[in-house]
Amino acid sequence: MSTVPFYRAFEDAYRGDRDVIKQRLRAYAPFLDQLATLSGPAAQPAALDLGCGRGEWLELLGEYGIAARGVDLDAGMLAACYERGLQVEQTDAVSALRACADNSLALVSAFHLVEHIPFEVLQALITEALRALQPGGLLIMETPNPENLSVGATSFYLDPSHEKPLPPLLLGFLADYAGFGRQRTVRLQEPAHLHDAARPVGLIDVLENVSPDYAIVAQKAAPAAVLAPFDAAWSGHYGFSLGAMAQRFEQTGAARLDEVHALVAQQAEGLVTLNRLHAAVAADVAALNRHAASVEGQLGHLSGRIDQSNLATEAALQRADAALQHAEAMHQQVLAMLNSSSWRITRPYRYAGGQVLRAKAAFKHRAHGPLLQLIRAVLRQPLLRAVARGVVRRFPGVYARLRGMLYQPVQGGAALPPEPLPAAGDLSPRAARIYQELKQTLEARKH
Repeated sequence: MSTVPFYRAFEDAYRGDRDVIKQRLRAYAPFLDQLATLSGPAAQPAALDLGCGRGEWLELLGEYGIAARGVDLDAGMLAACYERGLQVEQTDAVSALRACADNSLALVSAFHLVEHIPFEVLQALITEALRALQPGGLLIMETPNPENLSVGATSFYLDPSHEKPLPPLLLGFLADYAGFGRQRTVRLQEPAHLHDAARPVGLIDVLENVSPDYAIVAQKAAPAAVLAPFDAAWSGHYGFSLGAMAQRFEQTGAARLDEVHALVAQQAEGLVTLNRLHAAVAADVAALNRHAASVEGQLGHLSGRIDQSNLATEAALQRADAALQHAEAMHQQVLAMLNSSSWRITRPYRYAGGQVLRAKAAFKHRAHGPLLQLIRAVLRQPLLRAVARGVVRRFPGVYARLRGMLYQPVQGGAALPPEPLPAAGDLSPRAARIYQELKQTLEARKH
């Protein structure tokens, strides 16, 4: 079992170390800065701290030049004050106040004391504090804040010596009822991030981060000139109530809901745009499908025509090949004939026959002109024409020849030239080869 008194060990475990507590107590600096105005420049303000505990507040008041003393019933807590040379006494709060003269104190303070005492003792403490304070003097009563849901439901009851939570409105009303000139609720120890107005407030802030402590700072009535130096401290902003935190949470929720609505609207607009795009794409796809079907039909038709053309080309190639084969056979026959003995034997006869044909053609050509003149002369004589027509009609062959001579003009008196052979460049390679072989053979025969 520990030899350290229970409450001192409890405070050490849960209240925090001295430096942390002193830093928290500096929240009252705006009020402490003006206490010197109450006693004048020559006098030192006097202060009484009720339930002084380990003496952190007494040390801080000394730093501000305030003559402070403290009282407490717990000897273990006072031992910490004695260790530091602080002016303390073991007695109860109300008795210590009653021992003070009227209007003798500039400050009476009670940190985490009022929740430990019965209600009627609390009323007596406030009344005695008002009597002992000089005009413009301050009463500071700090206690756990039941507006903080976690404090009011849980941590307040961690201390077995607590009586019951005191709501800010109740403690403030007690100061007003006792006769103080004005009182102010100062909420304390909330997380620093809550002072950033741009930071969203979450549900955990509403449940646990409302200012866990608060104080009622009450001031004894005094002339306006005495109270004026405290006006700035009186009008300052201190901490957050449950209502204010809940309102900020609702504003955060509303802002987030607006963001969600804006996002939903944006998504809806995007969905509309997407639907339009989808419809446009569907229309384009349908058009492409129709075009593809048309192209497919055209390709099918073209494929059919290509097949027909391929068949026609194949047939033409087959005919051309057959023609070339026939030409080749004829060429071989001509070559065989030209190389045959009978062709050489009959050469004189062919030559003689050619001479006869040429002589006959020459005779026809020489006789053609005079005979034509004779016919025309007979035709100009009606009597001779009638006689000649009667005679000639008895011989149809002669009549046809004479009629052909009469109506067919002579081509300049000379035989028409033979039709030229096609150029070698107009023939296929195979036909050109046969043509060249025939030509070479005929040239060789001439020589």
